[in-house]
Formats: sequence, structure tokens, C-alpha cells
Amino acid sequence: MTQGRHGPGVRLGRLTLALYNSYDPVRLAEAHRRALARAAPVALAYDANLVILGFPLDRELRTPVEVARWLATTTSIGKGGELLVQLAEAGRFQVFELPKKGFPPQLGTVVATTSKPHEGRRVDPAWAAGELAHGRSLCMLFGLGPKGLPRGTIDLARHHLDVTRKGVALETCTALGAVPAAIAEALLTADGGR
Repeated sequence: MTQGRHGPGVRLGRLTLALYNSYDPVRLAEAHRRALARAAPVALAYDANLVILGFPLDRELRTPVEVARWLATTTSIGKGGELLVQLAEAGRFQVFELPKKGFPPQLGTVVATTSKPHEGRRVDPAWAAGELAHGRSLCMLFGLGPKGLPRGTIDLARHHLDVTRKGVALETCTALGAVPAAIAEALLTADGGR
């Protein structure tokens, strides 16, 4: 999220969009590539970082820039992968293994996006906007697979966000667009709509 209407001198926390692989842990599928290619323009549009967790990448791809350049040769989405390369070259795309006991601390406070938030952990886009406005970084975690995030992974997240507020399950790429858009709108609204 950019400073936007909050003016100079106000540093917003960093929003990170994280794609969690809950598909095949061994073979990189078309769904992995498509989701990653679709996520890059969203991350750029909302000034967010992009992270992939547990993607079964070729061992020869050692850096995020190498991953992005490889993907650019395999897709027409996101200006042919150019937007992911742009993120990677700016240091705003990262690759991690699946977390076993917790998430990398540099990602910020982890928020699981789910249609079934636990009571006591439920937050909304206005809460996320408030955290960012106070300089705290957030990592929005999206499950990439037919069942979304595994229950154990949801349990690792301190907060849970149902962007629909109605318990309606969204397809990953739909949620990936809706969540940062709702947070951006909440930031704008909190700033008086200027």
C-alpha cells in the first residue's frame, strides 16, 4: 500500500500477498504458474510484495529473479510475466519453503484468508487498513488448491480474514484481487475519502 492520501511523513506498513501451495507438493502444475502470473499485476497495483510458499520449483531456479524470468517464458498473463520480473528485480518477490512451525518474521503479521474464520481471530479489511496505517506489516495468506489453506496452516495465523463477511468461499485468484482492493478502499475511507 502506498502513502496515498496519508501524506508525506506517514509510512504505511508493507502488505505482502502470499500464495501457499496446497496443490501437488512435487510437480509444478499449470495452476501454480497461472496463479503466480495473475498475482503479480495485483501486487503491483496495490504496492504489495508477493511471496510463494512451497512451490515445487526446479532446483536450478535459485533466486526469485530466476523464477520470474523462467515464468515469463511460459505465460502470456501479466504482460507475459514481465510484471513478475519487475517485482522480482525490485526485491518485492520472494520464494520460501512451506513453513513447519511458523512463517518468516520478515513477512509481518500473518493473516489467513478464509471463509471460515475462527472466532477471536476474525478481522476485517478496516482492521488491516488500520494496521498498515500504523506502520505494521501484514502478510495475507491465500491457499492455492481446491480446498484452500490446510487447517493446520490456518491455525498458525494469528488473524483470519473473510473478505466477504458472509462465509462465501472465493476462488484463489478472486480472493487475491478482492482482499487488497477492500483494504485499499478501507485505507481511503479511513482517510476521509480524499
